[in-house]
Parts: sequence; C-alpha cells; structure tokens
Amino acid sequence: MYSVIIPLYNKVNYIEKTIQSVLGQSFQDFELLIIDDGSTDNSLELVQQFSDDRIRTISQVNAGVSVTRNNGVEAARNEYIAFLDADDWWAPDYLEEMRGLISKYPDAGLWAAKHYKVKQGRNIEANIGLDENLNDGPINYFRVYAKTLWMPITSSSYIIKKTTFKAFQGYKPELKIGEDFDLWVRIALKHKITFLNKALVYYNQDVPVQNRAVGGQKIYHPQNHFIFRLNLDEEEKINNDLKILLDRLRLRSLLRYRLKAKYPEETRRVLDKIDFGQQPFSWRLKYKLPLWMVQAWFSIKLILSKAKTFIKKPLH
Repeated sequence: MYSVIIPLYNKVNYIEKTIQSVLGQSFQDFELLIIDDGSTDNSLELVQQFSDDRIRTISQVNAGVSVTRNNGVEAARNEYIAFLDADDWWAPDYLEEMRGLISKYPDAGLWAAKHYKVKQGRNIEANIGLDENLNDGPINYFRVYAKTLWMPITSSSYIIKKTTFKAFQGYKPELKIGEDFDLWVRIALKHKITFLNKALVYYNQDVPVQNRAVGGQKIYHPQNHFIFRLNLDEEEKINNDLKILLDRLRLRSLLRYRLKAKYPEETRRVLDKIDFGQQPFSWRLKYKLPLWMVQAWFSIKLILSKAKTFIKKPLH
C-alpha cells in the first residue's frame, strides 16, 4: 500500500532509529526507499546493514532534499507515498492509523497526523490551531496554521497519492527552505487537507542547528527561499485565510533579512504585499522604525538573554 521515502544526507546518528520506527510498524504493507543524497559520513554504510527485503537504497550525487524526495517518488512502486525525514520517527501505529484516515476520507488531497516536537529530550505536543472537538476530518489549512503559527503538517507527518504529488510536480528543486509548505499550499488551494488529531510523529529538533534548514541564522538567497517564490497574488485577493497566513509568515521570515540588510530590493517587494494595518503593533515597529534602532533593540535583547542564561547557570 505505502511507499515510505526517507531522504538521507549525513544523518548517521539518527537514521537507525528512523528505520527501526518504520520496520516496527503494526501495519506492514510497505516498501522503504532510502534515497542517499551523496552522504559523506557513514550513513549509507549503516543503512546497508539492514537485511529487510522491503528496503531499497538509491544513491545519487548531492542535489538537495527537494530533488531527493522527487526522485524517491519516481522510484516508488505503490499508490500512497509516506515521507519520513532521516532524523524523525513514527509511533508504531502511524501507518495503521493513517490507513484508517485514508479509508474514511478517500477524496482528500493529502492526509496528515499531529506531531510531537522533540526538544531537549522532551516530547512537546504540537499546539496546532484546531477546533477543540476535532478528532479527524478536513481542516482549513490556512486558518489552522495562522491561528498559532505552529505548522499543522511536517515533512514526516503526511501521506499523499503518487498521482496527486506528480500532478502538482512535487517539490520545487530550487527551494532549500519551505519547499514543503510551497507544495502543501498549492494542494490546499485545490483539495481537502484531512487531519488526524492524534500525535503519532516525532519531529526531532535536537538535531544540531547546522544540520537543519529551519533554525539558526542562515540567510538563504531569494531564489532558494519559499517566501520570495510564492506567486499567489490572485489567490490572496479572494482567499482571506490565505492572505492572513502569508502576511504573518512574511513578517517572521523577512525580519532576519531586514536586520542583516540582505537582499533589500527582493525583501521590499515581498514586504509591499503585507497589509501592515492588520498586523500587531510590535511587528509594525520592527519594520517601520529606522533599521539602526531595530538592530540596537535586538542586540540588547541578545545581551540580556545571554546574561539571563549565565545567571541561571549552576555553580560547580
């Protein structure tokens, strides 16, 4: 039934647990494709120690996660595609529960389950903006995401038909951050997003920040960042929920660019799309005050944060 796709790049410390979480599923009708994206550590050698006949390994020259996932879908033999990142893992009943969701809502564009964020060894249940009484069913993806800005879907917590994935041409190869959101928003504009309000996926945030696309202070070229590449102007005019979500994501995504004075022309073009009159006062200040004042403000916050951490540090 499922083709499980794991994109792999230098995750030797995590991939064994990830694979074990797939092989330990209560529902066993799957193949497992591990697409090695030119790893330079011992990830691939570790994978090859598994002897399960359902595992297929494909190696490629390093091309990025979007191309890697797309290549996995091309190689998939089954109808339903389940993605899992090489440092995340599933609860043992994830595929079984998702099979029930698919059976109940067969006409959805994709199916997703709630997740835990794993931070400092703690499993923190996602604070998604769902209706309190929802157990499962279609959701307004844009409204749910905008409510708490805690993403409802992760790259390890959704399943999609191969035909649907290919109809939307999959992930955009040039995107290095937000490639998943870019795909989901395009699907959500055309199809139902169906959600299971049960945490079954572990989204690992204990991975060193340099090994994650999200986090840290990296500045991506506009060509590689989803916030610069969304071409949804017409859709925003008629879909207020989408407009609200995109404006909030623009504010948060572009603040780093403003503080670092990087790609000012491209940043300004995106900022011009925001309805600042509908944004919180604190966010308006961050963009309307002179740049030097905003930079000073954040420098002071950083100093105070470091001082607070130092004071709390126990004496030895």
